[in-house]
Amino acid sequence: MGRYIGPSCRQCRREGMKLFLKGAKCETAKCQIERRQRSLAPGMHGWRKARLSEYGIRLREKQKIKRYYGVYERQFMRCFHLAERIQGNTGENLLQLLERRLDNVLYKVNFAASRKAARQLITHGHVHVNDRKVDVSDYTLKIGDKVTLKGSERSLKRVKQQLESNPNFTTQGWLQLDRDKPAATVVAMPARSDVQIPVEAQLVVEFCSR
Repeated sequence: MGRYIGPSCRQCRREGMKLFLKGAKCETAKCQIERRQRSLAPGMHGWRKARLSEYGIRLREKQKIKRYYGVYERQFMRCFHLAERIQGNTGENLLQLLERRLDNVLYKVNFAASRKAARQLITHGHVHVNDRKVDVSDYTLKIGDKVTLKGSERSLKRVKQQLESNPNFTTQGWLQLDRDKPAATVVAMPARSDVQIPVEAQLVVEFCSR
C-alpha cells in the first residue's frame, strides 16, 4: 500500500484548516495554519483565491475527508460503496464507517498522538481487538469490541506515556477508556457530532455518485 511521505502541514494548507495530522504540534503556535504567512495554499500561486466551480467544491470536501482520516482513493471508495448498501443516510454512514476505523479509535482514546502514529502502533503488532492481534489499520470496530495492547513492556510503556502526557483528556461518548489497563471499548455508534472537522457529507455523496 502506498503512503504519503510529504509534509503533513501542506495538506492542512491545501484545505485551509487544521486536519490535526501532527498531534500536539497542531495545538501550538508552530502550526502553519496559525502563522499568517504560511496559511496560504501551497505552491507559488497559493496567494490567489480562485473561485471554485461546483465540481471543485465537491472535490475539496472529498479530499478533506480523505486527508483527515489518512485514507487513499481505493480505501475511500470501498467505504463509500459499503455506506451506500447500509440503510439510512449515505453521507452519515460513510462518516460513521471512517470513525470506526481502528487507527481513528486509537487516536480518539489518546493511545497515539495522531492517526499516523496509531497506524504505526497497529502495523508493528502492538494492538489487540477482543484478545486477537490486528495489524490492519482500516479494521472496522463494532459495538462491544474491546481494544487492548500486547502484553509486552514496550507496548504498554509507549501508550502509557502518551496517556500521561495529557491527563485531562476526555473521550467521546461512544468510546469507553480504561486508563489503568489501558483498554478501550466501543459502547455505541459514533454520532455526526463526533466528527471534529466541518464537512458537508452530502456534497461528497454527490461527487462520488456522479
